[in-house]
Amino acid sequence: MEISKNTILITGGTSGFGLEFACQLLNLDNTVIITGRNQSKLDEVKKHFPKVHVFKSDVSDPKAIIQLYEEVVKQFPDLNILINNAGEMRKINLHDTSIDLEDITREIDINLSGPIRMVHQFLPHLKTKKTAAILNVTSALVLVPFPTSPIYGATKSGLRSYTRSLRVQLKYTSVKVFELIAPGANTPLIDKFTDDLDSKYLMQPDKLVGVAIKGMQSGKFEIYPGISSVVRIMSRLAPNLIFNQLAKNVTAAFLGSKSI
Repeated sequence: MEISKNTILITGGTSGFGLEFACQLLNLDNTVIITGRNQSKLDEVKKHFPKVHVFKSDVSDPKAIIQLYEEVVKQFPDLNILINNAGEMRKINLHDTSIDLEDITREIDINLSGPIRMVHQFLPHLKTKKTAAILNVTSALVLVPFPTSPIYGATKSGLRSYTRSLRVQLKYTSVKVFELIAPGANTPLIDKFTDDLDSKYLMQPDKLVGVAIKGMQSGKFEIYPGISSVVRIMSRLAPNLIFNQLAKNVTAAFLGSKSI
């Protein structure tokens, strides 16, 4: 599809992939709208990129999504591309009883429920456009679990399943459905995992987003940048090899018992 002269909404656009998408899509002559939960970060983006339109919004809050929809569609009726990028990734020790029942599902609300609700809210509008698209950002961890972040991996796997079903249901509409299966990259999301991941395997966000945009342009519905393509092959040929390597990084202390 043509990736210029569109009106594009990006969730989680104040840093990482979201900000890189905003920068590159601006340079391709698109109208770019970003969301974020932190007003000061939104203001900082606006300061550096005056052409970006910013909205404070939280994808984990259904009421905020409804309000965002009303404001964005009113101001930008030509909106035709939605990029669900907002996400959170945490180290979680499942032995930790101090984590309450609401907090344990925080990533589900942001990473899975958020994109599903965004699509449900914006889809009727997108379907009115001659050309439209949805890009859901998942992770190479949909191919192999990362025991250090069990909830994150579960949410991205769920989003992948939803995205594939969504693509089938929208087959005969104007809305194309893309999935970016992102590898680990040098973004703030990964900062807390420096001891768990080898930095030489981390991709630079500008290169990753460049691959994603080219994939959309060429009509590649599943986009595997960098090492994601390797993980894709290895997960088929030797499904336990990468998982066992990732599992080694979960220490006995983290597990709580050597018998587990």
